[in-house]
Amino acid sequence: MNHDKLRLSEEQRLDWLRLIRSDNVGPRTFRDLINFYGGARAALAALPGLARRGGASAPAGICSHEDAERELKASRASGIEFIALGEPDYPPRLQMIDDPPPLIAVRGNRAVLARPLVAIVGSRNASAAGVKFAERLARDLGAAGFAIVSGLARGIDAAAHRASLATGTIAVLAGGHDRVYPPEHEGLLESMLAEGAALSEMPLAWEPRARDFPRRNRLISGLSLGVAIVEAARRSGSLITARLAGEQGREVFAVPGSPLDPRAEGTNGLLKQGATLVTEAADVIAVLEPILGRGVELPAQEPAREAARGPGAEPGEDERSRIISLLGPTPVAIDDLVRLSGTSPAIVRAVLLELEIAGRLERHGGSLVSLV
Repeated sequence: MNHDKLRLSEEQRLDWLRLIRSDNVGPRTFRDLINFYGGARAALAALPGLARRGGASAPAGICSHEDAERELKASRASGIEFIALGEPDYPPRLQMIDDPPPLIAVRGNRAVLARPLVAIVGSRNASAAGVKFAERLARDLGAAGFAIVSGLARGIDAAAHRASLATGTIAVLAGGHDRVYPPEHEGLLESMLAEGAALSEMPLAWEPRARDFPRRNRLISGLSLGVAIVEAARRSGSLITARLAGEQGREVFAVPGSPLDPRAEGTNGLLKQGATLVTEAADVIAVLEPILGRGVELPAQEPAREAARGPGAEPGEDERSRIISLLGPTPVAIDDLVRLSGTSPAIVRAVLLELEIAGRLERHGGSLVSLV
């Protein structure tokens, strides 16, 4: 599929929104369903059967046409556009991660998404020195042509956003656009939209919960060439972002701090693990310039074009029970399921989709799955 060509029709965009808003459909499952059934509409039609065959206790919760239309309308009324994976405006680096959101809701200046992006994140209860350094780093990187990505949190995130208002900054939200968190940063967010943007994969009125923040963090690192952590205690969300950045093949930068300050414990730990030490913007630029020169490689796996193609293979009862018997609470590799069950990859994928839509399967990184 050629990336320049994909533009969803209005109907397709609605179908994509319905599919990703349906129960038990996350970004990876979405991609599997589209590839398996050839398009979102066919996948939506298949969901009830999948849930039934997967042993769901209740019918699959499928997002209705009306609900999707309502969300689309309400979003557009607030100046929010949905950009689909594979469309020209979709951020190029985000396209390369394992589980890119099929649709991102973007408000503000969309052109900023195409620029070279650097994330700056850190402690919510930041020190004055940490805030000052985050501002200087964001300002200097902005002057060098980078747009700044962060999570709109108190402390370091807000400092990085504020210092890069004029040059372009992107807030990645853990909740929907109508539920800005923390609420006192609504004004800051508004002031970002002229040169920058706000981005979310969640429904418009989604109230962010604890587990939505790590999910959001994969987008912060996914959008960016690298992530700079300014201050982070030993157990902090910023370290999750750093770990995700490493898994996504992004550069990880850390600002050293006093061994006596708990807020420097996480960043000093990252430095011991091989993160690049940063005391000024030039340290970040020196690492990123050669990467920019190489251009952005596109992912090997791209979303299948919506095509009128028959559904994939239908597993037999014995195949299904053989595959399910190999699953348990311990994560197992999909390749091992194929080998041990003696069936085709297509059949194994079909059974996993059934279990997933039924809410009985959990996916882990690295193609590992387990029963819930």
